Amino acid sequence: MNTTLPGPDGRPRCRWCASAPEFLPYHDEEWGFPVADDHRLFEKLCLEGFQSGLSWRTILAKREHFRRAFVGFDFEQLTHFGPADVERLLQDPGIVRHRGKIEAAIHNAARACELVASEGSLAAYFWRHEPDPASLAEPQTQSQSPLSLALSKDLKKRGWKFVGPTTVYAFLQAMGLINDHASDCVVRAEAAAARAHFKVPQR
Repeated sequence: MNTTLPGPDGRPRCRWCASAPEFLPYHDEEWGFPVADDHRLFEKLCLEGFQSGLSWRTILAKREHFRRAFVGFDFEQLTHFGPADVERLLQDPGIVRHRGKIEAAIHNAARACELVASEGSLAAYFWRHEPDPASLAEPQTQSQSPLSLALSKDLKKRGWKFVGPTTVYAFLQAMGLINDHASDCVVRAEAAAARAHFKVPQR
């Protein structure tokens, strides 16, 4: 099956981004572009956890409300959330009201602080795991990889929750550690160029 479809400008894009109007800007401007901001990295890992069992369209539609509800995914602030905040969030229709996922996001905020203390930053930790592009499978042919399995295992060892290998693989795709745009997608080259100019965080 062809992995691309013509976009509004006639140029080929990954087929999946045509399935909902809001996917096009996400695909063209975010997905696969490298990210070094710790709050954005934490946000994405949390939102991938919230997506488990749901569609990304559901999460994307609620993303701005998630950001307000979870104080911009500032993990230092989130560590101060307690049981009353969990109950409040369970009544918030703007997010996914799943107790386990809400509690995991708050729990993972403390784990993020620990990771920053030991590794310098979330960005430094995650980018140390960037795979050799030559080792990657054909774009969009898998939902997990040896890297996502290993990274999931390490995060779980550090106490993180809702970070299974499929969740971690989606995170790696979205945050630019893996350029999984289809080989003939016009944005693949743009993401690759962004990566070439990206300075990998060391701390």
